[in-house]
Amino acid sequence: MSNLGVIFKRELGSYFATPLAYIFIVIFLVLSALFTFDLGGFYTAGQADLNAFFSFHSWLYLFLVPAIAMRLWSEERKSGTIELLMTLPVSRIDMVLGKFLAAWVFVGIALLLTFPIVLTVNYLGNPDNGAIFTGYLGSWLLAGGYLAIGSCMSAATKNQVIAFILSVVVCFIFIAAGIPMVLDFFSAWAPQWLVDAIASFSFQVRFSSLSHGVLELRDLLYFFSLMAGWLVATAIVIDLKKAD
Repeated sequence: MSNLGVIFKRELGSYFATPLAYIFIVIFLVLSALFTFDLGGFYTAGQADLNAFFSFHSWLYLFLVPAIAMRLWSEERKSGTIELLMTLPVSRIDMVLGKFLAAWVFVGIALLLTFPIVLTVNYLGNPDNGAIFTGYLGSWLLAGGYLAIGSCMSAATKNQVIAFILSVVVCFIFIAAGIPMVLDFFSAWAPQWLVDAIASFSFQVRFSSLSHGVLELRDLLYFFSLMAGWLVATAIVIDLKKAD
């Protein structure tokens, strides 16, 4: 097994070695159901789709995903085990990718456990399951973007609380870039090309297309580029901070 595979397996197993993973999954499932059926007005909408389910994911992930990401590197730095990791014959990219992929798969497992909601909407009507699939894909990519940002923030500090706060703030900026109120503020004085550029960086805008069944290459490239950029930044920060 490659170094990447070993790190991935070790990290993924560590999530289920403590009750925290199960607590996270339960909280995620409960909040998903609450937002979909209660706050989202699933039954009153009169439509067989999961728009009510996906519409809250940007905000749901804003706090839950950084809570996972904050331990990726902060814990290693605080305990001093990161110094041991640096001495192992493992490349930085393998370490960063292994930890990230394990966290991403863990979130993916939690997301897949919401399948009863899919069964419910199919029982009540005839939804566009293709749109549901792209919605799930978009949600997983969205979570990956949050995790990549959280990974970088976690590498920057030994304090998990600070890493959590920094991740929430940065992720919120990426969400806010697509909020109509923010765009209206910029459109009042900025040229349209700048407003469009700001909107193009928004999680909300990119995820909205996918959650409505529109699968475009530019949205996929956005999320993968975002993840790649922040993971490269994570590796750089680790090298800069290894002496701390």
